Amino acid sequence: MEKPVVVRFAPSPTGPLHIGGVRTCLYNYLFARQHGGKLLFRIEDTDSQRFVPGAEQYILDSFKWLGIEFDEGVGFGGDHGPYRQSERRDIYKKYVKVLLDSGKAYYAFDTKEELDAARAATPNFQYDASTRGNMRNSISLGMEEAQRLIDNGENYVVRFRIEPGEEVLVNDLIRGEVRINSSILDDKVLYKSADELPTYHMANIVDDHLMEVTHVIRGEEWLPSSPLHVLLYRAFGWEAPQFAHLPLLLAPEGNGKLSKRDGDKYGFPVFPLLWNVPGTDTTYSGYRECGYLPEAVVNFLALLGWNPGNDQDFMTMDEMISLFDLAKCSKNGAHFDIKRLLWFNHHYLQECDEQMLVDTLKTQIAEHGADAKSDEYVKTVVQMMKERINLPQELWEQCNFFFAAPTEFDEKSLKKWWKPEAPKYVSELCDFLEAQDDWTGETLEPKVMEWIASKEYKTGAVMNAFRVTLVGAARGPQIFAITDMLGREESLRRARKAVETL
Repeated sequence: MEKPVVVRFAPSPTGPLHIGGVRTCLYNYLFARQHGGKLLFRIEDTDSQRFVPGAEQYILDSFKWLGIEFDEGVGFGGDHGPYRQSERRDIYKKYVKVLLDSGKAYYAFDTKEELDAARAATPNFQYDASTRGNMRNSISLGMEEAQRLIDNGENYVVRFRIEPGEEVLVNDLIRGEVRINSSILDDKVLYKSADELPTYHMANIVDDHLMEVTHVIRGEEWLPSSPLHVLLYRAFGWEAPQFAHLPLLLAPEGNGKLSKRDGDKYGFPVFPLLWNVPGTDTTYSGYRECGYLPEAVVNFLALLGWNPGNDQDFMTMDEMISLFDLAKCSKNGAHFDIKRLLWFNHHYLQECDEQMLVDTLKTQIAEHGADAKSDEYVKTVVQMMKERINLPQELWEQCNFFFAAPTEFDEKSLKKWWKPEAPKYVSELCDFLEAQDDWTGETLEPKVMEWIASKEYKTGAVMNAFRVTLVGAARGPQIFAITDMLGREESLRRARKAVETL
């Protein structure tokens, strides 16, 4: 009988959650849900020097915003706790002893200075079968001397004893078979007496086994450690989980890994939520605060390294779950394209709760000291203009002329449309419009077109000059939709004042 699928996401609380980590967790979530399995949330906090207050809660808040749900772990409970590695010290000690007693690991007492000297003396120094006999460890010194040093309180580490010349096979669900010779691996440190905590390698193997993890889906950067992990599983006599190493998230240009520096350079966040660096005034922007919708971020990230095999771009979470397949993940890195994310966000903004956009625009109107007129008026403007925005923040920039007459005029628009004859065109058009009884655009448009033809003026020259007087630039929706919204009095007032000003 096949084991139920169990996957995990195990971040370190060393700062804000990188968007690459979000994608890794998303793929774990999609895989677990498709197979009716579980997603665990584990905190890897064995490196106490790098612990950052608030980071753990930030990570949980990020996934709550994104709609990615965990089945057990920190903050969720479950039968395999505790789920913080710092709370599992005694568990790790037990398994370190198993390796020591079986001769699969050994004590090492080398100081930093001794290790530095060995590296300086031997190019590409590696602590392994060929060098361990020249170092200070329980193999070279003997167990009696090693025990004496331990009893005297000397700090030590426990190293994994890797035997050379052994073929190690990693079956990767994305990359296929990866074979390496154990001779290229060094005797990794598994445990440090100084803080009584294991290293990443030891803790992960023990936790994944005890938490019954069946699949380890993680970033490509962890691929080099997988042969070591296979050997550790073998040393314990345990069955290794299935591995899948995801392609890197790359910067918009070049082959470098996406970093915060890239976000600064290209002007986009690399963290899901706003992050205030504890104890400083430094703040990093987040996708939520920058106006991105969680559905857009999730949909965009899902397709960065995975192709569902059809032409579908926009997918609900349920659709992604049904289509997700690790075999369709790319082996090559995926470039982070912020324009494509904006395109996704534009799509989801058109489908979002309209009241959110109405409230956003009302806030922006108040911030600029303008008159919102009425909720219905604001709602109509949103319905008319939301197709033109990628982010909610852009509403005021696109819609401001509906709430405040222009005080400045766009130079490019003036250069193109405010020709010497423009004041004459606009003044005559105002006189014509003032004489009309019906001010609705549906009625005005054919009459104005007929009037322009009778004058033998060019439609573009007249109407674009008129638009500049109402909007301040040659932009906005259909001109008679604007006059409908502004009304007779405000439209004519703006146009005549602009003629005087310009």
